[in-house]
Amino acid sequence: MLAACLSPHAGAGLLADDEARSAIVALGAKVDNKLRDIDTLIRALHARIDTKGDKTLGLDMLNQHEQTMRELANLRGQIELLTNDIANARKNQRDLYADLDTRVRKFESRLEALDERAAGAVSPEKRAYERVMNTFRAGHYKEAVTGLQAFLRLFPDSDHAADARYWLGNAYFSQGDYKKAIAAHEDMLARHADSANVPEAMLNIAASFSQLNDKKHAREALQRVIAAHAGSPAANVARQRLAQLK
Repeated sequence: MLAACLSPHAGAGLLADDEARSAIVALGAKVDNKLRDIDTLIRALHARIDTKGDKTLGLDMLNQHEQTMRELANLRGQIELLTNDIANARKNQRDLYADLDTRVRKFESRLEALDERAAGAVSPEKRAYERVMNTFRAGHYKEAVTGLQAFLRLFPDSDHAADARYWLGNAYFSQGDYKKAIAAHEDMLARHADSANVPEAMLNIAASFSQLNDKKHAREALQRVIAAHAGSPAANVARQRLAQLK
């Protein structure tokens, strides 16, 4: 009986919580059965001794009783071991979760540090563009032209290239160099047709022709804005300027 009860767990080490609990329930049931067997044996012993006075039979019954008690002791020992297994399994589980939580927190802290570094990091390209734009905003247009040209040589495929060419045209216009302003804006239109600054660049081309007193090309430039961007604010401005051209 004991072999059948305990053999599935032999050599298994610590049991899982549910397994140990199931084993304890099974052993408890066997203990209850043994106790009932003992009670039955004792009643039978008394009955037979009373009726037959068989001392040999009484000794046999007592020996059987002792054997049953030893089996009960073994069962209780197994219950204690299984109970200890449950306690150890729960402790190991708590330790595992605590260690895992510590590792996760450390990993999250590292990720946060990396995110902060990434957020604070500015590429050389971005720094160069911001420097030259600060020069433009300060009204140093000659230096801005030089800086924007240098930027486009160093970073021809930059995400800021379209804006750099647009502001280069504006820097030329601000210096009064209208021919170069037209050339810079036309270059920008040819290279970056999908830029949000295209309508403004076209208006600046028309303004540059007006400054050169070239009304024909100024009118053509304004008409191009209206045709390409009808309904936009730039088209409304173009219509107003066309009305003013004589």
